[in-house]
Amino acid sequence: MKEIISTDIAPKAIGPYSQAVKHNGLVFCSGQIPLDPATGQLIEGGIEKQTVRVLDNLGAVLTAAGASFETVLKTTIFVQDLNDFAVVNEVYGRYFPVNPPARATVQAARLPSDVRVEIEAIAFT
Repeated sequence: MKEIISTDIAPKAIGPYSQAVKHNGLVFCSGQIPLDPATGQLIEGGIEKQTVRVLDNLGAVLTAAGASFETVLKTTIFVQDLNDFAVVNEVYGRYFPVNPPARATVQAARLPSDVRVEIEAIAFT
């Protein structure tokens, strides 16, 4: 049986999907983009500010599911421009300082709302 995860501390889903789905001890988090959960608006600023907001949103969803950054097994990072990768990687490292998860990074031609970064995750509880 799957459990739908939802929290007001992260942006509401902007389409027919859930913030996360939990099943059999695993949490599948939808991609987070740099939306302010209080306003639903994109945050202003460059790639560093956007990446921080994305990871804060992801952390809120993980917490709501009973998981954490320490229990993340795999992430996928989508960036609009791989030239931003060094900054994204530095911010990402702040959230995963020890035993980081497996990861893939992909340059995408276009992301939702034309954001510069989106990150999804799989974790365990």
